Amino acid sequence: MEVKTVHQEQPKKKKSAFREWLDSIVFAVVAATLIRWLFLEAYTIPTPSMENSLLVGDFLFVSKLHYGTRTPQTPLQVPLTHQKIWGTNIDSYLDWVKLPMYRLPGFSHVKNGDVVVFNYPDSLHLPADLRPNYIKRCIGIPGDVVEVRATQVFINGKAMENPQKMLQPYRVYTNESLDEKFFLKYDIWNRRNESPNVYPITELDSVRREMITVGYEVNTSADVAKKFQEMGMRVEPRILEKGERSEVIYPNSSLFDWNQDNFGPLQVPKKGETIQLTTENIAKYRDVIENYEYNDKVEIDGTTVKINGTAVSTYTFKQDYYFMMGDNRSNSADSRYWGFVPSDHIVGKAVFIWMSLDPEGSFLNKIRWKRLFHLID
Repeated sequence: MEVKTVHQEQPKKKKSAFREWLDSIVFAVVAATLIRWLFLEAYTIPTPSMENSLLVGDFLFVSKLHYGTRTPQTPLQVPLTHQKIWGTNIDSYLDWVKLPMYRLPGFSHVKNGDVVVFNYPDSLHLPADLRPNYIKRCIGIPGDVVEVRATQVFINGKAMENPQKMLQPYRVYTNESLDEKFFLKYDIWNRRNESPNVYPITELDSVRREMITVGYEVNTSADVAKKFQEMGMRVEPRILEKGERSEVIYPNSSLFDWNQDNFGPLQVPKKGETIQLTTENIAKYRDVIENYEYNDKVEIDGTTVKINGTAVSTYTFKQDYYFMMGDNRSNSADSRYWGFVPSDHIVGKAVFIWMSLDPEGSFLNKIRWKRLFHLID
């Protein structure tokens, strides 16, 4: 005898085209968000501070795995956004919930010479993980003593090897005018800068009032400067004198006569290291103590420090810090101007360029083909 079940299996209802499309979009967003958070994130270079190592218009991938992925401090945000919702001025996050930031294990640590993406620490009005993304070369790691002498970086008293394509300012004198085509040949004429890095300078004979030389101020590499010398040109590095204090240089104190070309010595804070709070150390590290160590209440009057109402004569750093500089040394807003990068602001390591577009290129030569899939060193 045939026995029939009481509840016959009902055929599954086929999803509508809209539902299938929506499910695909949700899956893609979730997958992209996880990849972007855990593994790789794409960035573009908008400014010339890392030229010629990285050019304006380079698109690169940044590895989160090298140094370890950070857990989000502000979890309530629109996926795949940073600060603003695309095409609007509307915040893409809510700061109702703020979580402690942790870092998952990575397979490397930030090393001297690494090209690093990090959150710009000086944007204190934003959560740490949503501050603007900067890219620079790591010059000093925790505990290092950083010094710049006539543009040459020294780490712990030893000269650091300069990046191969590092740019420096020079003044070049010739007996003939040089046109744009000449400078383009050596990748010097940079029309993308707000202030062009080639300036004609005319020297006149005081009696005849005739032009005797033409000078140009350029940002270029040491190799190109040497080539100019071999052509018979007079080449002079443009370097600020030691002791010529700049008010915009960190730590912005009259105690130090530092400038962008002659800076330090300055020790990079290291987690667990204790310092005496002398007048000089307060000037050097007050920004760290006030803004990046998560102290509840800090009062500094220049010579004394109080934390939670208690006067302290020593301070132990709670996290590691780094000193960053751009390869275009004379055109880079970096740690010489705004100080140290906290460990919890490190985003990842720049690994390779996957696309490069010349903003000034025509339709036929817009893509810089030689830079595609170029490893970053």
